[in-house]
Amino acid sequence: MEEKVIEFLSSPFVSQLLILGVAFFFSFIENLFPPSPSDVVLLFLGSLISFGRVDFIPLLLVSTLGSSFGFLTMFLIGKLLGERVLDEGRLKFINIESLNKVRHWFGKYGYWIVVANRFLSGTRAVISFFAGISELSTLKSTLLASVSALLWNFLIVYLGFTLGKNWKVAIDFLELYWRVVLIIIVALVVIYLVYLRLKKKSR
Repeated sequence: MEEKVIEFLSSPFVSQLLILGVAFFFSFIENLFPPSPSDVVLLFLGSLISFGRVDFIPLLLVSTLGSSFGFLTMFLIGKLLGERVLDEGRLKFINIESLNKVRHWFGKYGYWIVVANRFLSGTRAVISFFAGISELSTLKSTLLASVSALLWNFLIVYLGFTLGKNWKVAIDFLELYWRVVLIIIVALVVIYLVYLRLKKKSR
């Protein structure tokens, strides 16, 4: 999918307004329908800055706005419809005990999870959905998510801008980063589960 988008945007006849529209769309949609190639697309769009096709600040602000609205949309879906979706059993892989644990985690670390959310590709929609269910402050959560998105999008856009026509080199670094993050998350979950099991046995 991203190959066709990138091929289309490579045309010199595509306007800056359309480029910004694509940046907003992919930044927004990744929060609703993961996995999304938003980071790769944004990386490519950043490379267009070096060719004068789009300006740095508008691209950064529009992509961040899309990320923020996407987070808020999924957050509100969780807040307004999350309980109903879970009660009707549409998410059969989640039981009540697991949901209570998630709420406990968000109760203790919710805002920190929201801040880290942007740097955890593939989990953004899930975290924003459960943030809504966990009744975190809508305003505070959205502001923190926006700051997180601004930082992450800045790194991606700047990387694309710096590399220019060699922007594809960064894809390997992104893939390595995502793998490392996934390994760390899995390791932390395993450690936490082992801790709970040992704690339960000691009682």
